[in-house]
Amino acid sequence: MKFFAEKLKAFWNSRWGFFILAVILFWIKTYYAYQTKFNLGVSGSVQEFLLALNPLPTTILLFGIALYFKGRKSYIIMLVIDFITTFWLFANILYYREFSDFLTTTLIKGSGSVSNNLGKSIVGIINPSDFLVFVDLVILIILLATKLQKVDIRPIKKPVAGLVSLLAVVLFGFNLTMANSDRSGLLTRTFDNNYIVKYLGLNSYAVYDVVKATKTSAVRANADASDMKTVQKYIKNNHVAGNPTYKGVAKGKNVFVIHLESFQQFLIDYRVDGQEVTPNLNKIYHENNTLSFDNFYNQVGQGKTADAELMLETSLFGLSEGAAMVTAGSTNTWQAAPAILSQSQGYTTASFHGDVPSFWNRDNTYKAWGYDYFFSKSYFQSGKNFDVGYGLKDKIFMKDSMKYVEQLPQPFYAKLITVTNHYPYLLDKKNQSIAKTTTGDKTVDGYVQTARYLDQSIGEFMAWLKETGLDKNSMLVFYGDHYAISGNHKPAIAKLLGKDKANDFDVAQWQKVPFMIHMDGLKGGINHTYGGEIDVLPTIENLLGIDNSDYIQFGQDLLATDRNQTVAFRSGDFVTPKYTKVGSKYYNTSDGSLIKKPDAATKKELESLTNHVATELSLSDSVINGDLLRFYTPKGFKTVDAKDYTYKLSKSLKLLKKMQKKEKTSLLYQNDGKSSLDLYKTDAPELEADSKEADKSSDSSTSSSANSDANSSSSTGDSSSSSSSSN
Repeated sequence: MKFFAEKLKAFWNSRWGFFILAVILFWIKTYYAYQTKFNLGVSGSVQEFLLALNPLPTTILLFGIALYFKGRKSYIIMLVIDFITTFWLFANILYYREFSDFLTTTLIKGSGSVSNNLGKSIVGIINPSDFLVFVDLVILIILLATKLQKVDIRPIKKPVAGLVSLLAVVLFGFNLTMANSDRSGLLTRTFDNNYIVKYLGLNSYAVYDVVKATKTSAVRANADASDMKTVQKYIKNNHVAGNPTYKGVAKGKNVFVIHLESFQQFLIDYRVDGQEVTPNLNKIYHENNTLSFDNFYNQVGQGKTADAELMLETSLFGLSEGAAMVTAGSTNTWQAAPAILSQSQGYTTASFHGDVPSFWNRDNTYKAWGYDYFFSKSYFQSGKNFDVGYGLKDKIFMKDSMKYVEQLPQPFYAKLITVTNHYPYLLDKKNQSIAKTTTGDKTVDGYVQTARYLDQSIGEFMAWLKETGLDKNSMLVFYGDHYAISGNHKPAIAKLLGKDKANDFDVAQWQKVPFMIHMDGLKGGINHTYGGEIDVLPTIENLLGIDNSDYIQFGQDLLATDRNQTVAFRSGDFVTPKYTKVGSKYYNTSDGSLIKKPDAATKKELESLTNHVATELSLSDSVINGDLLRFYTPKGFKTVDAKDYTYKLSKSLKLLKKMQKKEKTSLLYQNDGKSSLDLYKTDAPELEADSKEADKSSDSSTSSSANSDANSSSSTGDSSSSSSSSN
């Protein structure tokens, strides 16, 4: 026993003992911060394990640097590294509390907005418990200062120190492998900085961010005005004037853009056991005052939803890797729909989303796009089972959004992003109203249930519009953002399509999503032109009477008769009315037959189409990666300054109230301040349960109050009697 104690004491006073203690203490405080200071959205045992594991590889690697040095220097270096990484953790705690996001190289190096924003309210931001992250440093310093931990001056052999570094690398490799298995494409498909921190840790996120920023900065630094001129020339040569028949028919109308999450075209008129999956959207699709497009394709890349938003708002393609909203949303100069509509026709602009504002970097990108308001998760009510998957359930979200819609000065541009119809298509039984499909693919079969739920929320929304009269003064744009079922599920796709099997051509056609424009008095019908999400903004602009000829937009008005019907996919593949390209193969679009041996004329035509798509994608990428719009401002357009916008709850609500009084055009103002929210009818069981609970609580409170009053009266009566007797 004595021998063991001596060995333990000797190890404690060695550099190895100090190193292990420092690593353990740092790991504990980092995990503490993850659990108490951040909202990382951890779910499931794998994510919990990775959250606990991910501080260790980088901590061992960084602290292990000190092992390569001798004597006191080794201890000092270890403490310095500990302090730097601790300060990084501390700074992120403060920044996250204010902005629900993590610090980036771009934010720190760029405008100085980080330090400015934090500096303005530093006292209000800091909580005393934040300083607990420095406790391990204090402990280590005290141990050394009091000589409870002696300095070991013996050198550690470099090969041994190297083994420690190797251990860190192996641990990180294991961490990354597990992370990628749980979230495929973690490092290439940048959803949210929260994902990187959750899976790989805060220090790994810092390295990832530096690499990403360096890569982007190199491209941006080498860009100049001549690059912009190349783009301008292409845009001018390929510009198509909007359809004159439809020009300005929606001028002055409110614009609702309804983002139909993961909604594919095949769902329109699709039935399960004889039941329409989406009866409300089917009705809108076939109405005489709806322009519907049956050859409209999603064109997203890795950014998926973010790419769809980018194309919708800017008519620029998403990037080949990651999401431009994340990589460039905060830093680039943009000429986006909110700013264009606001500056040209005085629109109030707002986006609605029932999830955290940092997801896809929306909170920063929206400011750069010129959105007046961003109503995110904190603006909406919460309750038991109100959320599913990526945010607030659609029925609750749509109803709750209307309390802000009715306050928006008209005309307004309002984008509502639904989320319930999202992979993995899970919905509680109370909200299920149709049977699952029977493809045998569990991932696929629940899809129609969440699609039906989304459709029901649209039906409730449309009923409210009619009740309030807003439908008479609004244009509604419905679009599916991206595919729901990937090409990895070909057997299930085949069954849904009623085929024996599905090939690559079928998967290409599977990329169709709905696009509908609905407005009272609009000359509608089903349009068969081939187009995609890149074309949405030019189409809306023409309907509103906005000339887009000076803007850098790669899309064309979907209603233009002489438009180019080549639909470019982010991969370089394409679809036209005549040909479809998938990888190295070409198909006849009309019948899906493979073109095995094209003649010279066909070969030349296919090469021309391929080059056109490659050129278009490349030029769009150069606009974003080089931030080329900083070199060009369209006539009459004022460059957006993101600093002019804030989405903090209190400030936004204050501004909304102020603008109502100033503009005097909101629905609420027109109704003499009486809310129309009571006209919104929903069968959401969560709200019904919430209401019953509130009534129960109210009844209980009333009963308690009544008993209290009774007791009080009784007590008063007794006192009076007693007093009378004594007199």
